[in-house]
Amino acid sequence: MVTFAAIRARAAQRKGGEDVLQSLLGPRPDPARLAELGDDRVLSAMAERIFSAGFVWSVITQKWPGFEAAFLGFVPKRLIFEPDDFWHALAADSRIVRNPQKIRAVRDNALFVDAVAREHGSFGAFLAAWPADDQVGLTAYLGKHGSRLGGNTAQYFLRWIGWDAFILSGDMTAALQHAGLQISRPATSKRDLALIQEKLNRWAEETGLPYTHLSKILAMSSGENRSPEALRAYLGD
Repeated sequence: MVTFAAIRARAAQRKGGEDVLQSLLGPRPDPARLAELGDDRVLSAMAERIFSAGFVWSVITQKWPGFEAAFLGFVPKRLIFEPDDFWHALAADSRIVRNPQKIRAVRDNALFVDAVAREHGSFGAFLAAWPADDQVGLTAYLGKHGSRLGGNTAQYFLRWIGWDAFILSGDMTAALQHAGLQISRPATSKRDLALIQEKLNRWAEETGLPYTHLSKILAMSSGENRSPEALRAYLGD
């Protein structure tokens, strides 16, 4: 098995040195900050990742102020009482991407976020309490109880909201395979996900790094060697 120190050294060499690599990792996720997040921001992040899936992200980003207005600031308790006519009208609203299935997912996820918040105080508090060494369990929960939150969409949502998430991109999966992990590509089976979680848990304990940083280092050690500037633009930094 390839050591994580060797993986990090390769990532640093590809990006122009350890200092550059460190600058691309971003801050450590803060569970306390996540716990304070409003449910409207959680639902907004869910919706943004859902609408971005399979679409040009920059277009969604440019249109997002219109989404915020059209969906009433994504306040769950407001949206769950909107009548059917409100949701039907959104399918013709030029402020958003008019995808009926994804619009319906916002309605379903408003109910989901509100239900979890009523049980745990807020959806952010629920996420903050979920252990970082069980992302596989959390994404399974999101996929089962949420709408259109399966696969990588849940991983991107967790990363964007500030949870300590890894994202199984093609580059990260290739790096794990190169490190000796016997997984498929894409790695979607329960067996593969369990192996990945176990390996990342070991590396997290060994290095003291958050899973977000482990994930980014793995991805930057493999595949297309994007420039630091391109990565910062992609990550919104």
